[in-house]
Amino acid sequence: MQFLSKLVPREGKFYELFNRQASLIAESSREVEALIREYADTQARATRVARIHQLEHDGDRVTHDTMTLLHTIFVTPFDRDDIHRLISRLDDILDLMQDTAESLVLYDVQALTGEALQLAALLQRCCVRVQSAVALLNSMSNAPEIRKLCAEIDTMESEADHVMRTAISQLFRDEPEVRQLIKLKAIYELLESATDKCQDVANIIESVVIENS
Repeated sequence: MQFLSKLVPREGKFYELFNRQASLIAESSREVEALIREYADTQARATRVARIHQLEHDGDRVTHDTMTLLHTIFVTPFDRDDIHRLISRLDDILDLMQDTAESLVLYDVQALTGEALQLAALLQRCCVRVQSAVALLNSMSNAPEIRKLCAEIDTMESEADHVMRTAISQLFRDEPEVRQLIKLKAIYELLESATDKCQDVANIIESVVIENS
């Protein structure tokens, strides 16, 4: 009976897990954006950092459940390697947002810039589109909408890269305090790296769509 249960299609469970992870990502991105936007509020800051940490922890469980399912189920909705890559890159986004929040605390960052907020806002927009694209994956008839969302993510990632480079250039020109320069540069790079991972997810989703539509 145990062997036969592995033959029973349970493809929908994968989509539930993907959607759960994408929902955590979207929520975490809202928390990161709010954390940076309201950074002067020290009480709210601590609450948001704790929430981002919890969301990342929840995401680890989703990743674990997905990997367990992948190794115990016979039928998968698409290629096993693509499932592995997709859930891993989604987890990477959560990890980088947690890294950003923790770095703000560990580096004792006292004030943030408009450029940091701009990067956080771009990241949030990317994450919302990741959530939307993942939600459409359960039907290849959604391919045109998925491709549109992936193209938007790609555009935003390019914009975030430009914002980061400009912001770092400005730091080296205008920031006289070396420690502040190092701290802000690290935060910029973490936020931009998270948008990079959003683009990685978009590329995986596009590949799945091409192979299965």
